[in-house]
Amino acid sequence: MHNVLIIFRRELASYFATPLAYIFIVIFLVLAGVLTFFVGNFFERGQADLQPFFAFHPWLYLVLIPALSMRLWAEERKSGTIELFLTLPVRMIEAVVGKFAAAWCFAGIALVLTFPLWLTVEFLGQPDNGVIFASYLASWLMAGAYLAIGACVSAATKNQVIAFVVTAAIAFVLTASGTPAVLGLFQGWAPESVIRAIIAASVFGHFSAITRGVIDLRDIVFFFSIIIAFLGANAIVVDMKKAD
Repeated sequence: MHNVLIIFRRELASYFATPLAYIFIVIFLVLAGVLTFFVGNFFERGQADLQPFFAFHPWLYLVLIPALSMRLWAEERKSGTIELFLTLPVRMIEAVVGKFAAAWCFAGIALVLTFPLWLTVEFLGQPDNGVIFASYLASWLMAGAYLAIGACVSAATKNQVIAFVVTAAIAFVLTASGTPAVLGLFQGWAPESVIRAIIAASVFGHFSAITRGVIDLRDIVFFFSIIIAFLGANAIVVDMKKAD
């Protein structure tokens, strides 16, 4: 844990040592605000909740999270610093977890900075704060799942653009699989077991379930299963590619 914390602090500090952190946060806050107020019709709905805000997070993360994760390992491999990094007295899994935790914490910081929206609905009405808290948790877990996928993909290539595109594609498949548009393609001819499997593998479905204010253990396990699986794959890929 000590080594993980050292890497975590090193990586988190590196975000704020460059304009990347500030650009990411500004873009996230601006896009979230525009989608909430102008596309989600926040005021026109006349309801004191943050549903218009969280409704766009799965699609917003499809662009922003791959942009954040693409540099995690691809940059290390391209610059050749991965060899130096891996000579440190740390285990592979510690390096992987430390890098991921820093990126996930950074995503959490960007999410927390949207708190004025929560204050706005508190001022306008009497929102269900339990639902809002659950929605923030769901958004953070979804960001962690996408970051774990992106970290694994980033470790497999030296090209950050490729890492971005592949991560976005995988995230899109996992997100769109639970939407009515995709399920409609299978309903009527596919077995019920297949449809249930598609729904069970949908990030959007589990995210939506938590944003309704019901924190089901199955939804939490789903997100952490993705994170653990891809972090394990990340460690394996880095170990295989470190000599390249």
